[in-house]
Amino acid sequence: MTESSIELLQILSLPELEAVARRCMPAMAYEYIAAGAADEVTVRWNREAYDRIALQPRVLAGVEAPDTSVSIFGRLLAFPILLAPTAYHRALHPEGELATARGAGAAGATWIVSSASTTRIEEIAEAASAPLWFQLYVQSDREFTRDVVQRAVAAGCEAICLTVDTPVLGARDRQVRAGFSLPQGVETPYLQDIGEGGRGINNPKRVVLSWRDVEWMRSIAGVPLVLKGILSPYDAKLALDAGAQGLIVSNHGGRNLDTVPATIDVLSGVIEAVDSRVPVIIDGGIRRGTDVVKALARGAAAVLIGRPYCYGLALAGAAGVQRAVEILRNELEMAMILMGRATVGDIDASVLSAVTAH
Repeated sequence: MTESSIELLQILSLPELEAVARRCMPAMAYEYIAAGAADEVTVRWNREAYDRIALQPRVLAGVEAPDTSVSIFGRLLAFPILLAPTAYHRALHPEGELATARGAGAAGATWIVSSASTTRIEEIAEAASAPLWFQLYVQSDREFTRDVVQRAVAAGCEAICLTVDTPVLGARDRQVRAGFSLPQGVETPYLQDIGEGGRGINNPKRVVLSWRDVEWMRSIAGVPLVLKGILSPYDAKLALDAGAQGLIVSNHGGRNLDTVPATIDVLSGVIEAVDSRVPVIIDGGIRRGTDVVKALARGAAAVLIGRPYCYGLALAGAAGVQRAVEILRNELEMAMILMGRATVGDIDASVLSAVTAH
């Protein structure tokens, strides 16, 4: 074990991982990852909402080694923690998405590769040893978009996650003020509308989608289609009508429309609207294993983390990504033992206390 790996093991929580990474990262890169939209109210709400939920443990349940496995789209996952799609990894670490793929593989975590990747999906797939999904931003050239989807599926991506909440970027003041840009020579092969070299990254305009586009995407995907960015029960119903086979309850990490609700606060309404017909995943503000328990208790099939593994990537490449996942997975297992829940299926509304934390 190297000295650097020993130091990484001394980082015991995701908040601590962020604090250590911040001291090492270029300010521009940190601001890009950490920033939200406008006054960052939703960023705070995402975190604070989990803190308000109290747990109700059971004792003497005899749980020693909990089973954290879940099945999503027929794939058995070792734990219900996936890596969210995040952009521009070569702005965080020289090895970029290749390091992320290796770290996710070492941790056994499914990773949703962003179409704002700075590495081609074929190279990522070659480096990966855990399942991959692919997140899509539709580009103005539909044949280009079709080709991207087909390449992702051919490379082995097991689902397509269509981001539906970004017809325009939010007021990302911190990102713009920091002057975020990609390193010289770094390209984004799947963002045709942004162009090479990071030109236009801070330009708010994006392709505007409709429900017909979801139907079109379903027709070409060939793998399960998941819509990312659902907050409304009404939209959840429309998503199923349009052919979505999974949903991600997300407010884009508080990076688009500020003052929308915390994702955990709207999760139950979305799940009720779809009546458990498709898996519903949640992101936003998850920093502790107890947060994972709370999301599962409210009906989520799994959770996504984004910023935490980006800090790990920036700090220590693949090993940092692996450490971020391991911290959260270990905390989940500890929480399940302390809650007296032997399997993920045992985590239901009864683990939530009627007492509201203050």
